[in-house]
Amino acid sequence: MKQSGPRRPLREVGELVAAGLSDGVGLDAVAAKYAIGISPAVVELIDPADPADPIARQFVPTLNELVTTPDERADPIGDLTHSPVEGIVHRYPDRVLLKAVHVCPVYCRFCFRREMVGPAGLGTLTGPELDAAVGYIADHPEIWEVILTGGDPLVLSPRRLAEIMARLAGIAHVKIVRFHTRVPVVEPERVDGAMVAALRASGKTTYLAVHANHEREFTPAARAAMARLVDGGVVLISQSVLLRGVNDDVETLAGLMKAFVENRVKPYYLHHPDLAPGTSHFRVSIEEGQALVTALRGRISGLAQPSYMLDIPGGHGKAEIGAAAISGGDGCFTVRDWQGGEHRYPPG
Repeated sequence: MKQSGPRRPLREVGELVAAGLSDGVGLDAVAAKYAIGISPAVVELIDPADPADPIARQFVPTLNELVTTPDERADPIGDLTHSPVEGIVHRYPDRVLLKAVHVCPVYCRFCFRREMVGPAGLGTLTGPELDAAVGYIADHPEIWEVILTGGDPLVLSPRRLAEIMARLAGIAHVKIVRFHTRVPVVEPERVDGAMVAALRASGKTTYLAVHANHEREFTPAARAAMARLVDGGVVLISQSVLLRGVNDDVETLAGLMKAFVENRVKPYYLHHPDLAPGTSHFRVSIEEGQALVTALRGRISGLAQPSYMLDIPGGHGKAEIGAAAISGGDGCFTVRDWQGGEHRYPPG
């Protein structure tokens, strides 16, 4: 692994070169299109001597990002189609996304919102924009859950987070507040007592989805950050993306899901990679993904099984796409086991 260096994020091509993470050739063109950001905690995880390092692959830009295929799109899951006011995405009846900020502590090279995040992205909601977003939530009594995403909401200070939670606490029909974040893994030092307290609000249950894609991301500091959250009353669930060259084999996926469970994080979603521009080198086929999640069933506990999800392009929502294990009808079925064997049900 890379030795500890200056405790500051890498945001420029020259900084990547100086850190030994890239030769920088041609990357100015990538940096002109997509934000670069690698936190010190992530830098220390990268093995610069390994050209296939799964951590580097997630965060270090490459020329592959300049290749855009015909099916890729700037808004691959259709956020803008369902945005009634700035900062709100209302795709499903009982829940909304609240995108208060479009900045991240790191910039994943496979990000489905890569056209919207970063210094040149959509930025942070202004005061009036946040007022309008919270007003929309208050005016729609069907909204049971508010999901803070972005960007990464945990880049906000505990004071700002507490202010948002206090405003949501005043909306009686909102019962669940969920955060989607990389921070416990990539900037675990931010998860201190003040932040944990800021994530709680009277009358609300707080969930936090931890995004990690490889078992190596569970450093001692990351594990301690997750423990502080759980011990502070925050329920943790997982989200991961199935990525070629990072976790597209059953041993790596099994190790990742076990690491979540060992840290009191319930595996939730394994996302099929979205059709974001310049990300084709990360995508696996749906058939490959189905085979992997089927293989997981026979290898690891039911506690560690994620749902394999596809965000249907165009804003049509999520679909679970794990391989169907049963087919037939009229009381006669064929059930496929995790090794591919087929069995009659009820038995003949």
